[in-house]
Order: sequence, then structure tokens, then C-alpha cells
Amino acid sequence: MSSAKEKILGASGSLTGILSFLGGYQVCHNACLALIALLTFLGFAVAGMPLLFLTKVAVPFWIAAVLLLAVMLVLKHKSIIHLSNKMLLFNSGLIIAGIPFQQLQQFNYVFWIIGGILVASSAILYFCSRYTKK
Repeated sequence: MSSAKEKILGASGSLTGILSFLGGYQVCHNACLALIALLTFLGFAVAGMPLLFLTKVAVPFWIAAVLLLAVMLVLKHKSIIHLSNKMLLFNSGLIIAGIPFQQLQQFNYVFWIIGGILVASSAILYFCSRYTKK
């Protein structure tokens, strides 16, 4: 498979992780606060949360992230493409941590812990593999 195709497929795998973050309220809230701070630094006064509209589309974005992750897992399982297991673990952790469903909000901390463990495991595996190759 050509290098360009692998890069495109790798980027789409990363996209699943990025989309999963849109489902987490805390992340959306922090993004709004960062935007307000940036605009304030530039001299604009902003009241409220300028990215509040993202909460209305959190579930569709999260579902898209899950579907993209599922496609990547199927392609990897069928050996159509080669993906890093660490990246799949990282994206899975982000998706689990960003579950946006109101009915599951009472279990939010459980999802954050499980997702955080997966993300941390992925990061540890990545850095261990980089430093043991020397």
C-alpha cells in the first residue's frame, strides 16, 4: 500500500479520537473557556459560552467517532491496512471518556477513569517503545 494511502488512513484514525472529545461536556467547557481567554487577550469581551452550540451536536459527532473507529478496527483485522495498536488504544480511550449520553451521566467518572487508563496505557507504551529502541 502506498505511503499516501497509509497517511490518509492514519489521519482518519486520529480523527476518531478528535471527534470523540466533542462528546465530553468538560472538554467543551474547557474549549469555551480557552476561547474566551484568547478573545479577552485580543481585546474582545465575551459573555457566556461561545461554543455552546457544540453540545447540540455532541451525540452525532460521538457516533461518527465510534463508526470511524469501528471501520478502522475492521480494516486492521482484515489486514487491509496497518495501524498502530497504540493509536487504536488511544482513540478507544478518548471515545470511552467522551460518552455524551445524558442517561449515562451518573457513570461519567467510571468512563473517564476507564478512558483515562486506556489513554495513559497507550502513551506509556508509546514512550517505552521509543526509548527502548536506542
